[in-house]
Amino acid sequence: MNAPASPQLAARHCKIAILGSGFSGLGMAIRLKQKGEQDFLIFEKEAGVGGTWRVNHYPGCACDVQSHLYSFSFAPNPNWTRMFAPQPEIKRYLEGCWENFRLQDKTLLNTTVTQLQWDERAELWRIQDAAGNHYSAQFVVSGMGALSIPSIPKLKGLEKFKGKVFHSQQWDHDYDLKGKRVAVIGTGASAIQFVPELQKDVARLDLYQRTAPWIMPKPDRLIKESERERFKRFPLLQKLWRGGIYTVLESRVLGFAWAPKVMKLASLVAKWHIGRSIKDPVLRAKVTPDYIMGCKRVLISNNYYPALAQANVDVITDGVSEIRAGSILASDGSEREVDAIIFGTGFTPTDPIPRGAIHGRNGLDLVDSWPHGPEAYKGTMTAGFPNLFFLMGPNTGLGHNSMVYMIESQIQYILGALDLLNERNLDSLEPKREAQDAFNGKLHSSLGHSVWNAGGCNSWYLHPVSGRNTSLWPSFTWRFRMLTKHFDPAAYHFNRVDNPLLAPVQAAQTKPVETAEEALA
Repeated sequence: MNAPASPQLAARHCKIAILGSGFSGLGMAIRLKQKGEQDFLIFEKEAGVGGTWRVNHYPGCACDVQSHLYSFSFAPNPNWTRMFAPQPEIKRYLEGCWENFRLQDKTLLNTTVTQLQWDERAELWRIQDAAGNHYSAQFVVSGMGALSIPSIPKLKGLEKFKGKVFHSQQWDHDYDLKGKRVAVIGTGASAIQFVPELQKDVARLDLYQRTAPWIMPKPDRLIKESERERFKRFPLLQKLWRGGIYTVLESRVLGFAWAPKVMKLASLVAKWHIGRSIKDPVLRAKVTPDYIMGCKRVLISNNYYPALAQANVDVITDGVSEIRAGSILASDGSEREVDAIIFGTGFTPTDPIPRGAIHGRNGLDLVDSWPHGPEAYKGTMTAGFPNLFFLMGPNTGLGHNSMVYMIESQIQYILGALDLLNERNLDSLEPKREAQDAFNGKLHSSLGHSVWNAGGCNSWYLHPVSGRNTSLWPSFTWRFRMLTKHFDPAAYHFNRVDNPLLAPVQAAQTKPVETAEEALA
């Protein structure tokens, strides 16, 4: 595909387009505003802000990272009511940030971006939304996140089912589940939260489990009003509390990344957790994993195992053979009648962007530039896609700590890049292919001996085609912060162009800037 011709400037232009209004998008917008940058727009497909914490509202939905760490460092919240915040509180927190930092007039709600096209002549991104509206931006920051597209397995006969079907992210609160026969397919992070809530109301719950998750006790409790008052009066105390939580969680990377055998010791606690909740030896065997702890995401819950032990719950490990009009046929030949099917099958983090959505230099589709799965330089930029930044990009996910910490690290890196371009009157940048390859080569070498790669399971961390771990960061989060603390121009190509659409007063002629030395001259 040839590069598109440069049409007239779209009806609405901004310097920076931010996609999404979750922690990533709002964090980027707030930090831009704090630095005095006003020329940006947030594109949000939903009717309100909050990202995943807006669209996920299933019963029992909560965070599995302590609330005081799962929040912006620059916007502390002393009013968390639980150690692990429930979804409504996180949603209110993000909405509060949006309002307090006055981002309302910078946000386009109900605006689904369907296509990004790099215009090589104008050195900017052409943006189209689902309604057919056109925009342009010099820079695009994707804060769409990896856990946004529901993963629904292709099951024989699913289209023939006459009952209710939905994914946990698309929970239908208008459908009354009381007294119903319900099948839950999947036992991931969402399922272990909503299954205990379902169990209380349904007549029967059939839980179809492909692989048992490792589940640890959840150290959750109410935060007393007196504690909240202390945090309000003494912000430093809350900062110290946050730092303590961070340090404890950060230590877990030792077992995950460098010494998987240590995880066998941790699994003894998880097995004790199973034993004290489930007395039936057959059920205990079903829910006890057969791989090294940490290979899949380690979950936390105090009520999941007790719910499975109830008389109206059956855990089925034989798999689904076929969906029929009013029943499910398991692989062992048994058939169970059901009124509703709920998928707790998670998302598609290894394929977060659909084909045809983003085209870079020479019309290259982003999906085609990733033959072995998503990859980027420092998880933030990809060769061939100038001025496109990813937050929560490839290999920035965590198995041990708070993603908000990683997001803030990437935001700082992006701000450094924007500052350099502004100071040197440059228009675009993209990572050198050799820098990107070297970074990812070292990264994947580090992942090779981690429990995520060598733990004996097939997890969503691994790309289904290449088998590469395209999801997780293989080390301490503070190391990632050190890597992103200062922008490193030597790893990038730059371009300076006389473009009246971007800088009417620019005097320079169109000039590729191939080296960091030339960029800084």
